[in-house]
Amino acid sequence: MNIEKTKAQMKKGVLEMVILSIITKKEAYASDIISQLKEAKLLVVEGTLYPLLTRLKNEGLLEYRWEESKSGPPRKYYTITELGKNTFKQLLEGWTEMSKSIQTLIKK
Repeated sequence: MNIEKTKAQMKKGVLEMVILSIITKKEAYASDIISQLKEAKLLVVEGTLYPLLTRLKNEGLLEYRWEESKSGPPRKYYTITELGKNTFKQLLEGWTEMSKSIQTLIKK
């Protein structure tokens, strides 16, 4: 069994929920999201994050606005939509239920 591959798949499975969680708290720039993920030991590269943000935006879960930057090109700040908030709530409920089930099985 390739443990690293399995761990990567587990992380991939919860990444959408985690990103929605970050943006639920306040609007965020992609670098802010990557920093928060890194602090939580969930290392994600831009090549993974940007397509995911685009997909979440296309699904109506996120919106963005452009803001001029003093130190480079304009920045895209993401905010969560009502649909995104509802989706996050459902994902969190599913995660909580699944976590409890897994803990029950592990403790047996």
